[in-house]
Amino acid sequence: MSDSLKTDASAILHARGLGKQVTSGDKPLIILSDLALDVFPGETLAILGASGAGKSTLLGLLAGLDEPTSGELTLFGDALSSLDEDGRAQLRAGRVGFVFQNFQLLPTLTALENVLLPLELSPLADSERRGCDWLTRVGLGERLSHLPKQLSGGEQQRVAVARAFVTDPQLVFADEPTGNLDPATGKRIIDLLFTLNREAGTTLVLVTHDHALARRCDRCLRLDDGRLEPLVLDEVEA
Repeated sequence: MSDSLKTDASAILHARGLGKQVTSGDKPLIILSDLALDVFPGETLAILGASGAGKSTLLGLLAGLDEPTSGELTLFGDALSSLDEDGRAQLRAGRVGFVFQNFQLLPTLTALENVLLPLELSPLADSERRGCDWLTRVGLGERLSHLPKQLSGGEQQRVAVARAFVTDPQLVFADEPTGNLDPATGKRIIDLLFTLNREAGTTLVLVTHDHALARRCDRCLRLDDGRLEPLVLDEVEA
């Protein structure tokens, strides 16, 4: 997408002056400060930063899972500040998927039941068939009834990827999706994530400290000292 087409009106996610501050002891701790960001349909965006830079905090704010201390954030044209927690959940339902570092599968549910969870909020026709199809697409068609403890880390993350895409979301957030995986398994998960994202035409925003992973995205930003700054892909070392 050319820069001339990247207008604020076309952004599906728009943030200005975004800040997050918490209290540490008797002193305020600034995590994010006066942050600006636009995310555009169909792009893949990597946000890099050192451990503790606030990447996961930022992702939580962008997804409406947490509330900023200051600033404005618009998702799909709706100002999140005008919505309560239930309203934000309703806005995300069926339109936003998540892939987390620690998988966040419910241990008492099977792989299929975990994948079907988002469809409870955004019911689609023949949801069980959809869940089976997505698990087959990620290579787990024979593991539908397995519990998370019966799956390897890579298999659990594949379940999480299927869960993220099962509602045909417009936007997927991924938080260090390979952080708990060995390098070979991590590469397979990333190949899968980008393949599914390309096939579905989804917008992907991921936070990572992995420069090789970031290189695969259309655009990279670095989170440093609470602010985002552009990062030229050629500067990213594999």
